[in-house]
Amino acid sequence: MTQQGVRWTADQVLSLAPDAASRKAGSKLGAAGPWSEAGSSDGGAVWGLCKGSGSTPYRTVVDVGDASGPAYTCSCPSRKFPCKHALGLLLLWAGGDGAVSRGQEPDWAEPWLAGRRGRAEEQRAAGPEGSTSGSADPEAARRRAERRAERITVGATELEQRLADLLRGGLAAAEQAGYGLWEETAARMVDAQAPGLAARVRELGAIPSSGPGWPVRLLEECALLHLLDQGWLRRERLPDGLAATVRSRVGLPGTADGPPVRDRWLVLAQYDTGDAKLITRRIWLHGAESGRTALLLSYGAAGRAPELTLPVGLVLEAEVSAYPGAGQRRAALGERFAPPVPTALRPPGVTTAQAAARYGEALRDDPWQDSVPVTLDRVVPTPDGDSWQLADADEDSALPLTPAARTRPGLWRLVALSGGAPVKVFGECGHRGFTPLTAWPEGTGEAVRLC
Repeated sequence: MTQQGVRWTADQVLSLAPDAASRKAGSKLGAAGPWSEAGSSDGGAVWGLCKGSGSTPYRTVVDVGDASGPAYTCSCPSRKFPCKHALGLLLLWAGGDGAVSRGQEPDWAEPWLAGRRGRAEEQRAAGPEGSTSGSADPEAARRRAERRAERITVGATELEQRLADLLRGGLAAAEQAGYGLWEETAARMVDAQAPGLAARVRELGAIPSSGPGWPVRLLEECALLHLLDQGWLRRERLPDGLAATVRSRVGLPGTADGPPVRDRWLVLAQYDTGDAKLITRRIWLHGAESGRTALLLSYGAAGRAPELTLPVGLVLEAEVSAYPGAGQRRAALGERFAPPVPTALRPPGVTTAQAAARYGEALRDDPWQDSVPVTLDRVVPTPDGDSWQLADADEDSALPLTPAARTRPGLWRLVALSGGAPVKVFGECGHRGFTPLTAWPEGTGEAVRLC
């Protein structure tokens, strides 16, 4: 990319890491010692040879200049993308101390770069629809959808009966029954092709004996599950937007059929969650002109990070299309017109009281959402007994941090960044509190990733 003089920060590079171990290993390779023949080009390529345990150094190439996002190749045997060598090379490049010289792409790097860019040109020439045009038999697809809806209805009806039996027998029985009861019910929902219902049932199984007040929490979650069941069984009576939300929450796949919105999208946050089978990556975007906040979801099999990676704090010009559903922020990333670049752009913020009100308003459109994305203006991380809160610097209000946020290293990064002074913080605000994900200091400082 011609913006070779506008380099990423180390924090933006490390936000690409697939896991904490890769961040640590990549950081150790961010110095000039193990590298030779490191270079970069105006086209956005960065390359270098990294000394390893063998006699032959690893050949590492990173393409940061393509609009489709950064890509990596390395001759090491790692299955992680990017590997520690790619992260180390990018950290060396981001340092800007002359360790990575400007030059011509070497012979061993040029074939991969040429092949990647050739494929990108072919995809652009094919257009956004690509080579597929949906189902070859719309009538067969309609019949499949009807059969699945019938199975979900059977499963939702059965779940309603099981919830009624639970309440009739008393919540104390849930503690004695153990997790097997919930797992068996969840398996029935999987058979009914309702993965959203199955996931919520499994969450119920973790509540009994989870600490003081668990019967209240279980009753609340049962009520939400009952509401979702009833929403599905009476979906024909719901407004279109709410009906789409119910279908999504039950687990029916949707398509990003909203009109594409072209904007300069600031990457607000990126973090992964996962279990033994699947890793889910969440990327939050803020549109500079539209003011919209969008959520990108991508998935990877256990042990492999999802492919979509966008460094936090950068901005990219791209199209984004929304998924259906009232209050839904999920979107799909469409055509990208330029690679992500550093920016001084920051999202507008609200007070802590306004953030709490925004979550309450969002529940009217989607009662099942745990949190909403919010940027807080001028807040100070403050101890609150055994926990922490974000206190508004200009008003007498505060938001407690979620229990999970209080145990993350990002809390101490936020405290150090603040130093008792107000900061701008982006995160997720819900009934459990606020989870900080990214922060900006007062003035013109760079975004600091907290997750």
